[in-house]
This record gives sequence, C-alpha cells and structure tokens, in this order.
Amino acid sequence: MNRLKSLSQIVTVFLCFGVMVSLPVQAQQTLSLEDAIRLGMEKNFAIRIAENNARIADNNASIGNAGFLPVVTADGSINERIEDNTTVYGSPSIPDRNDEGARTTVYNYGIDATWTLFDGLTMFAAFDRLAAQKEISEVQARQQVELVLADIITGYYEIAGQQKAAAVLDSTVKISEERIRIAESAWDIGSGSEYDLLLARGDYNADRAALIRSQTSLSQLKIVLTSVLGDLPSYDFAVNPEIEMAELLELDALIDDALAQNRQLTIARLTERSAQAEIREVRGEWFPEVSVSGGYGYQRTEASAGFAEFSETDGFSYGVTARLNLFDGLNKNRRMQNAQITAKNEQLRIEELQLQITAEVSRVYAQYLDARSLIELEQENLDINKETVDIALERYRLGTISAIELREAQQSLLDAENRLIDAQIQAKAAETELLRLSGRLLSEEMED
Repeated sequence: MNRLKSLSQIVTVFLCFGVMVSLPVQAQQTLSLEDAIRLGMEKNFAIRIAENNARIADNNASIGNAGFLPVVTADGSINERIEDNTTVYGSPSIPDRNDEGARTTVYNYGIDATWTLFDGLTMFAAFDRLAAQKEISEVQARQQVELVLADIITGYYEIAGQQKAAAVLDSTVKISEERIRIAESAWDIGSGSEYDLLLARGDYNADRAALIRSQTSLSQLKIVLTSVLGDLPSYDFAVNPEIEMAELLELDALIDDALAQNRQLTIARLTERSAQAEIREVRGEWFPEVSVSGGYGYQRTEASAGFAEFSETDGFSYGVTARLNLFDGLNKNRRMQNAQITAKNEQLRIEELQLQITAEVSRVYAQYLDARSLIELEQENLDINKETVDIALERYRLGTISAIELREAQQSLLDAENRLIDAQIQAKAAETELLRLSGRLLSEEMED
C-alpha cells in the first residue's frame, strides 16, 4: 500500500509539471521579452555605433560639403625687418647714408571670397551622392536594429526552452529520488532486490548529471543574451516560459515584402544610386569651371629709413575666373570607366541579392512549416506518453511490468517534452528570421 502511494506521488509530480514550469522562479527577477527588447534598443553597443555613423553621414549630406556655398577667408599679418642700410649716391650734392638698425614694419590684412557658379553640375551630383550615402547609413542603422532584435528574440526563447527543459529534468530528478526511497523500502522489507536499488541510484545520478548540464547551458544562454542587451545587472534572471507563435505566415507575401523592403536589398539599391551620382560627378569635370571672387585688402608700411616714413593702401578687388582642364593624363577617362563599371557591378549585385533572398526566404519557410508541423505532432506524442505513464504505473502496481519498463515510459515522456520544446524553439527562430528577411520584424515588434 505504501509502495502504491509513493508511485502515485511520482505520477502526480510528473503530471503537474506544466503547472510547475509556469510558476515564476522565486529569488529571480523575471525578464519579459518587451523589457529585453527595450533594454537592447537602448544599450546595445552595435546599435549605438550604427546610430552614430548615421549622424556622421547626416552631417556630411550638406550643401556646403557638396560645394554650393562660397568660400570666405580672412588673413592678417605683421612683418618687421631690422636691417643695416648703406646708400652711396653718385651726386656730390646728395650725401651718402649709413643707417644702422633701420626698422621696417608692414601691416597687411584682408578678406576674400570665392564662389563657384558653374562646375559642370558636379556639385549637384555630389549632393545626390552624399544624400544617398546618408540614406545608406540610416538603412544600415535600421538593419543593425533588426539583427539585434532578431538575436534578442531568438536568445530569449532559447532561454525559455532551456528553462523548461531544466524544469523537466528537475522533475525527473525528484522522481528518481522517490524511486530510490521505494527501492530502499522494498529492500528493507525483503520484497525488493539490490539490483533494483542500484539501478534506481544509477538512474538518479544520470538524471542529476543531465540537470547540471542543462543548468550550465541555461547560464551560458543568459550570458549570451546579456551581452546582446548591453546592460543587465545580473545573470540571475528568469524569462516567461511560454513560446507563442504568431499566425501562419504566407510564402508569397513574404517574398514580395522581402524584394520590396529587405534592408540589404535597399542598401544595394541606394549604393547603385550613389554610383550613378559619381558618374555624373566625373562627367562634370569635362566642363569649364566658372567662379567669381571678391575681397577687401589693407596694407601699411612703416620705415625708419628711406624717403617715405610710411605708405598705406586699401581697397576692393573682384573678378571672374574660368578654368578648363585640357589634359590630365587621361585620368578623367579612367575614372569614368571605373565609375561605370562600379555602377554595373551594383546592378548585378541587386539581381544577385534578389535571387539569394528569394531562395533564403523559401528555405527558411520550409523549416518554418516543418517546425510548426512538429509542434502539433510532438504535442500529440506528449499527450500519448502521459497516458502511457498512467498505464505503466497501473501495470507496475499489478506487477506485470518491471521498474525498468516504468523507467522507459518515464524517459519517453521526458523525450517527448524535450522534442516539443526543440520544435517550438526552431519554429520561433524560423518565424523571426522570416520576419527579418521580409523587413517586417522591426515594424511588427514596434507595433507590439
């Protein structure tokens, strides 16, 4: 009777596993997915670096950097000379001079402005190129956010799965402990054997070893997620164990979205636009450059020797300059050819990316469907194995099966639970990757 009661306790522990894993871990802070995403968006180092690079590109995309604005310079100087000066005149009526330490001081300052009026529209092409590079940096920043977001989601659910797996193993260890007590009781009263007791202890040690390995893997996954988040005060946290799937995704819609808004493809298109602008920049160098200039200058010279004690000039200057490079060693031809080849390569890169992304979406989608199908199948297997344990327990009570057969039934239940967890993690990882490839991940997570 005591043996039957103990076995009933075993099954009760196992069947209540679903309730156990849903309880929050005491003495651990529960980190929600929303909080993890918020923390990662704020603290992740790669995101912060990408945002800073986008700011640099934004600063560079200015009309001044493109050459539209005039260049204004101001300069001033004071030069002083101290010289010995000997002057011999040929006329007896003019006495010779011998000035020692003659001091001459020259004051000079002015302001000048130069403004390029026409340069073959090079400045317009340069501005378009800078604007394209600005957009590239902005898309690269969003791409980095997507990559980090995908890492956070995948890492979070890997922890959730490993957390559930550790809880399953913890329940298995408790069952093994109960088996040892049953075997010891049976051995004491003479109805059991030493073999059954040793077998129970061996199974217990194996379960403990598996639990330790699982807890180590859980700790390592938490460390990895913490490094992605960029800031977390402690590795001692728990996550919500439920792995929820979104509605079934459609392949055709995913491919259409990927070809329209995939970040990598968008960067390639912008890079091709930048290459076309560079071609126009080089083409503009074939035309003359016309600029206007103007300025104001002042100069004063003071001399302690000579006929004049000082002289002073000031006034305005202005003019128009036209410049045409007639020959530069055929460098413009070379640069034009290279720019055209670069633009062609970018067009080929776009076509290659379209093919690669379509293939990648199709490949991941097949994994996604398989994983979702496995979830349904493994859930059914789990229900079957739970019933099998009930039947095995009843037969063990009647003495028609051995402890080894009961252990096999329990192991099958454990394996079914772990396969279900693996299928859920794989399905969630594939779902996240599909959303990232299609450009939906960032918008959908921000809406959530």
